[in-house]
Amino acid sequence: MAASNIPLRQLGKNGPILPRLGVGLMGASGVYGLPASDAARLAFLDGAYSIGETFWDTADEYNDSEDVIGKWFAANPEKREDIFLATKFGIISDFHNPAGVPVNSSPEYCKQALDKSLKRLGLPFVDLYYVHRLDGKTPIEKTIEAMVELKDAGKIKYIGLSECSADSLRRAHAVHPITCVQVEYSAFCLAIESPEFNLLKTARELGVAIVAYSPLGNGILTGSLRKSEDFSKPGDLRHHMPWLKDENLQTNLGIVDKLTELAASKGATTPQLALAWLMAQGDDIFAIPGTKSLDRLKEDLASLDFSISPKEDETIRKLSGQVAGERVQNMTGELGLDLYDYPKEHDNYI
Repeated sequence: MAASNIPLRQLGKNGPILPRLGVGLMGASGVYGLPASDAARLAFLDGAYSIGETFWDTADEYNDSEDVIGKWFAANPEKREDIFLATKFGIISDFHNPAGVPVNSSPEYCKQALDKSLKRLGLPFVDLYYVHRLDGKTPIEKTIEAMVELKDAGKIKYIGLSECSADSLRRAHAVHPITCVQVEYSAFCLAIESPEFNLLKTARELGVAIVAYSPLGNGILTGSLRKSEDFSKPGDLRHHMPWLKDENLQTNLGIVDKLTELAASKGATTPQLALAWLMAQGDDIFAIPGTKSLDRLKEDLASLDFSISPKEDETIRKLSGQVAGERVQNMTGELGLDLYDYPKEHDNYI
């Protein structure tokens, strides 16, 4: 691995030192189009490693993502210690299931899911294990207790939550320190900052890092999605996303165009501006932009060379307030409730 100049920060109060920009591997296995070949994806992982990108994020529901990563580790066992690998459990359907998105965060399923992930990855442990979604039935305390058992068994090193409420985070953290929360956060989505949810404030109070997924708004902040044909190819599910619906697209493209103008004035690309803005929100903010292109990954990492002035921050926030349409999580059944507090179960934790 070549020497890396990617800025590093500690992930949470007691977590490891990691690149502030990781790489999300969901899209490489579908969702934004058909998966690339195994050879192409393995070559991408080789390239990411070669430039020092060692913070990799996946999940058990991302089609065959864990299988491909497992093939990479099998071919490169000596590099395992260099990679900080995060995976997730809890969503038990695939993205193409029209029947909805079943969620299971029970202790039993947690343990079963990890064993299956480790088998696919060909590894004895993962570095970070997230509860991908909470099912609204299992008390979060019981889920975290199961994850602590897995940690004590040496199968995971750090515990994270994804798309949880502030209350669930606080309750989980009381059982065992939570290293980070993964949540949607971008110039198009500021829900985490809202007093309605209070999640960012709570995470900072507890010393929990934020890992932003979809930091480029599912691709709209790249500037490359201009018409429906750009996101309607086989395997691309983004045509369901509210920001890209016909009634919202032109308004949102107008916002992207203004961001592009601001980026150009700084010598940056649109995605570089969007990522630089996100990084400017605090040293406790990490991001995992997804890509299957090494050139795009290099472009994303170059965003760390740019700073954002207070005036630029104000401009971007004003534009964010003009976004038409809600975030996709708000229209996917139970997942749309994730940032709200679930009713507490009647058990000895309450």
